[in-house]
Amino acid sequence: MINLKKIKPLSDEYLESLGFSWHTDEDKTPYLADELVEVSQNEANAYYEAANELYDMFINAAQHIIDNNLFHEVGIPYNLVDIIKDSWENDVHWHLYGRFDLAGGLDGKPIKLIEFNADTPTALFETAIIQWAMLKENNMDESSQFNDVFEALKENFKRLVTLSEDTSKFDDYYDGWKILFSSVAGNIEDEITTRFLELCAKEAGYETEFAYVDEVEFNDEDGIFYNDVNYEFWFKLIPWENIAIDEGELAIILKNIIKNQKAIILNPAYTLLFQTKGILKILWDLYPNHPLLLEASNEPLIGKKMVRKPVLGREGANVAIFDEDGKKILEESGDYADQKQIYQEFYEFNKDKDGNSYQAGVFFAYEGCALGYRKGGEILGNFAKFIGHYIKD
Repeated sequence: MINLKKIKPLSDEYLESLGFSWHTDEDKTPYLADELVEVSQNEANAYYEAANELYDMFINAAQHIIDNNLFHEVGIPYNLVDIIKDSWENDVHWHLYGRFDLAGGLDGKPIKLIEFNADTPTALFETAIIQWAMLKENNMDESSQFNDVFEALKENFKRLVTLSEDTSKFDDYYDGWKILFSSVAGNIEDEITTRFLELCAKEAGYETEFAYVDEVEFNDEDGIFYNDVNYEFWFKLIPWENIAIDEGELAIILKNIIKNQKAIILNPAYTLLFQTKGILKILWDLYPNHPLLLEASNEPLIGKKMVRKPVLGREGANVAIFDEDGKKILEESGDYADQKQIYQEFYEFNKDKDGNSYQAGVFFAYEGCALGYRKGGEILGNFAKFIGHYIKD
């Protein structure tokens, strides 16, 4: 059983003063839990080490997909294959950040990978700012968290230029390059997340600007423009698969921009290899019975309780759980039923006394850098709550 500490919730007015307006779910319940998960220092260290080890494994799995032309097997849209290869082969396409979703890690329960949100992970603002404010406003030591994501992102922005762990020579290498940050108009959560990342880049030393994606001009030969200014970097909080499926012409233009070395796009296209749940099967093939992995297959697992997931699904949509006899016992609705499916061994989350599930989200920016949790049912869908943590000595 996990340990929880009750806290005074942050008021809506205070949250809005921070720019956090998505504090209430559609069912009128608070999105932020009025509790904190108690974590030991050893448990926090284990999450950090797990994220670092998993990232190295994902790199090897992605290389395996490319070397063996397994793009179709893991559900990658065909019109992204070339752009993925181009971004993978050139070190300047630096992976800025992602979020590992993990089960376990508390009360002696081993950590297991659920999936890796490597392209457009959300809950960044909650993790970086809100859970810090939860401690501060409850007169707790706000440093008592595994939460270095702001500094980690700032350093990783510098690595876009230095391309190495050492960022001390950023000022020597930086040549006035500009980053344009974009999200889709009308989605306030994505916009605030994007503007937070813009702040990290400004703190790192870049010239930056924000524009909605429909305000940006893309040119095969000349690059990416906003208000007649050319940008060397473009960060987009728009999933690569959405660009491929819904904006096929833009996908072609971006491929040419990268090939012509007119701009660098963040996160790089190759992060879709990490993002697709099809890579879970590749990981199991390469690292069978690894302690951080759950068995995964393109076919149902015989005699095991399992979870079926669409390879490019989000927010738990169209996820189903089956018992050992292959009988479906739970399923979420959604828009991804027609996608290729992957089957993953079921693994129970840490639970509280009321039976709620707790999934850890560990952000990764060059290394594991922050921890937060989602609280919900067996399938953590759109109505899962964000819950912060504190490290108890």
